[in-house]
Amino acid sequence: MGHIESSLARLGRLDEMAARDTPASRLDPRAKVAATLAFVVVVASFGRLDLGRLAPLAVFPLVLAPLGDVPWRPVLARLALASPFALGIAAFEPFLDRAPVATLGAVTLSRGELAAMVILAKFALSLCAALLLVATTGFDAVCLALAKLGAPRVVVAQLSLTYRYLFVLGEEAGRMVRAHGLRAPDAPRPTLRRAGSLLGHLLLRATTRAERIHTAMRARGFDGRLPMRRRWSFGRLDALFVGAVLLLLFAARAFDLPGLVDAALSGALR
Repeated sequence: MGHIESSLARLGRLDEMAARDTPASRLDPRAKVAATLAFVVVVASFGRLDLGRLAPLAVFPLVLAPLGDVPWRPVLARLALASPFALGIAAFEPFLDRAPVATLGAVTLSRGELAAMVILAKFALSLCAALLLVATTGFDAVCLALAKLGAPRVVVAQLSLTYRYLFVLGEEAGRMVRAHGLRAPDAPRPTLRRAGSLLGHLLLRATTRAERIHTAMRARGFDGRLPMRRRWSFGRLDALFVGAVLLLLFAARAFDLPGLVDAALSGALR
């Protein structure tokens, strides 16, 4: 029970940070969503061996975090929680391509190892940007901004309702685990056989709860559109933010910035 509740609390903590008054939270949500989407697209566009060229893109999350007064500990904790998915994909690369590509001292780096590092770097940059977007905007505002930017209404509604229903489903699961613990104090953790029965009951209770929620939403006039609590205005600071992000992305994609810096330093030291 406590594990489920703590997991739900950690899930919603980043969303709660968006309610604070910070320079990043005052930006128009459409500007932050558009900038983050462009950032993720550019990150994904780099080749499988372009590890050095990804380095300048770290400026975006490193600047956005202090602007939103977002501590790095919860962001890195969620990054570590999702890292097994990226590690599972990157783990095969060193075995698929063993051709040497670089030498770092006495260590020879293969193309597969470099490709694995690129996958992890892309994953870390993209997920950090998404987590910071939620922490500085709020998930509901992100969904509404996606709708304003032209995303399909059905997709936006599904995203918003799925996120909200995670907490409802977690509460139902927590109540069932607590009830099991009260009825079987000698076996606080359900066995595999009992877990299947609990999951079946959870599915039935979740379906019934979803029908009640849908009926209540229809009775309140929900037609698939997300309500807007306050009117947004795209101002100069929003345009400056988007322009700065696009300039960074263009420079990182069009030029080898680390190579240019290395060449400039080498020329200055001669």
